[in-house]
Amino acid sequence: MNKIIIAIDGYSSCGKSTMAKEMAKKLNYIYIDTGAMYRAITLFALRNNLIANNSVNEIGLVAVLPNVKVKFNYNSTNNKSETFLNDVNIESEIRGLEVSNHVSKIAQIKAVRAKLVELQREMGKSKGLIMDGRDIGTVVFPEAELKIFMTADYKIRAQRRFNELQAKGDTTSFEEVLNNITSRDMDDTSRTENPLIQAKDAIVIDNSNITPAEQLALALDYVCAKID
Repeated sequence: MNKIIIAIDGYSSCGKSTMAKEMAKKLNYIYIDTGAMYRAITLFALRNNLIANNSVNEIGLVAVLPNVKVKFNYNSTNNKSETFLNDVNIESEIRGLEVSNHVSKIAQIKAVRAKLVELQREMGKSKGLIMDGRDIGTVVFPEAELKIFMTADYKIRAQRRFNELQAKGDTTSFEEVLNNITSRDMDDTSRTENPLIQAKDAIVIDNSNITPAEQLALALDYVCAKID
């Protein structure tokens, strides 16, 4: 069976990563969470005081980028791929609201995107890979055999994210989550460097009113049509 590259793009909190992970399991493909890579850089910037007063010290961050290593290691205990920053597991730290509030600003920095795109392309050389993010089908892998663009109503996305945070004991309010979603949408679609846009040959999945299982089945049908 031919192996392909599957590029999944879309808005924040659309469930891109969840679907991509499930697809990777079903297809025995490698899954790369590009959002986690940008979150790792964001966490690094926060830890090193390169973000202050809602502003990024871009010159300072670019200067230390060569010292930043981001990679994924598979955890056989929980059957998940986990994010490592300079060989330290940061999977839990990168999912909080503080990182979420700054990650779009980090993603706008040209040098950061160039570094991570280079790493992502290297990962995809052998194909058999699923990658999700904001510009995978338009910039990282414009030649991907299957491109999916995911969307959903912004209030539904905010409610889903709020429910996830509550389940973890997070006390962030719904209003804060909603503001974060709308702010990230604006940042992602309006940034100069590789903004979030739908590739012309992408298949759109609006999951506002379908279950994750229905969405996964739909996506796998599209994969089968490409590899058969």
